Amino acid sequence: MKFIDESRIEVFAGSGGNGAASFRREKYIDKGGPDGGDGGRGGSVYALADRNINTLVDYRFARSHRAKNGESGRGADCYGKGADDIVLRMPVGTVITDSNSGEVIADLTHDGEKALLAQGGKGGLGNIHFKSSTNRAPRQCTPGTEGETRELQLELKVLADVGLLGMPNAGKSTFIRAVSAARPKVADYPFTTLHPNLGVVRVSHEKSFVIADIPGLIEGAAEGAGLGHQFLRHLARTRLLLHLVDIAPLYEGTDPVAEARAILNELKKYDQSLYEKPRWLVLNKLDLLENHEEKVAAFLKQFSDFERHFAISAINGEGCKELTYAIMEHLQEMSAQEQQAATDSAQESDAGTF
Repeated sequence: MKFIDESRIEVFAGSGGNGAASFRREKYIDKGGPDGGDGGRGGSVYALADRNINTLVDYRFARSHRAKNGESGRGADCYGKGADDIVLRMPVGTVITDSNSGEVIADLTHDGEKALLAQGGKGGLGNIHFKSSTNRAPRQCTPGTEGETRELQLELKVLADVGLLGMPNAGKSTFIRAVSAARPKVADYPFTTLHPNLGVVRVSHEKSFVIADIPGLIEGAAEGAGLGHQFLRHLARTRLLLHLVDIAPLYEGTDPVAEARAILNELKKYDQSLYEKPRWLVLNKLDLLENHEEKVAAFLKQFSDFERHFAISAINGEGCKELTYAIMEHLQEMSAQEQQAATDSAQESDAGTF
């Protein structure tokens, strides 16, 4: 599978160089005194979010990343050279967690965001720092400190405004092709989507949003059936879920209502917070039905656990434009509410300081 969204690595920061215990010795200079320099600092390890990288494939096989140690100090007041830091470039949306403690080290949500993964050790002090009026020939110096070592879990969660849910062959890839410039694989058999796809939906010259298509779920995904629910993490950052349902299933005896309930059950098993996200129903493949109004009404009569519902035909674009306009309006309303909440919170905080 070419899409790598999870990996485990080890990072080793460099240790600091040791301080030197040395004395100045030059001709005609008697008792020159201490001149041992400090050790250089060890190199640190950083992570940098890079929008030009899409997967964690670079870290699937390169699991160990080690910065160099700082140089030790020398005589004649020579300080050791500090080691260069190393920077690991990762996709935007990568969550970095300490494997041992479970602590989230960084959540790289913006291009260019930088996070410290392992701190390099400090250089030791030379004996020039220990001279005094009562200790004119100090022989003590300190060693450099060790750099940090960490085992890290990398997890990529794609950044999208809208996420698509549905059974295999529900038409999710066809829909994303219809409303964006993305071109995921489309075929008349299930599981044609094997990795997440992102598409930018441009509603107008100045308004757009990002939509994510993940591999289809089936009943029992929580127990590993099909592709499992390993890709559901990519919906964690979305603000709206579209649940696509094949209203005209190919095989007789297939119940669209039962399939819709199965998807919601798997979603609830995986993550309650994801289950509670705003969710709209999208009934697809109207082009295969002659009396689709009756079919849609019958479906909604049995199952209405959604905020809003739409009926479309992704193959010919019927109803897709109206749906994208509704999504854009909903996202703008959510942004306005979030900004208002942030403003109110800031005002309450300022009032509490007086």
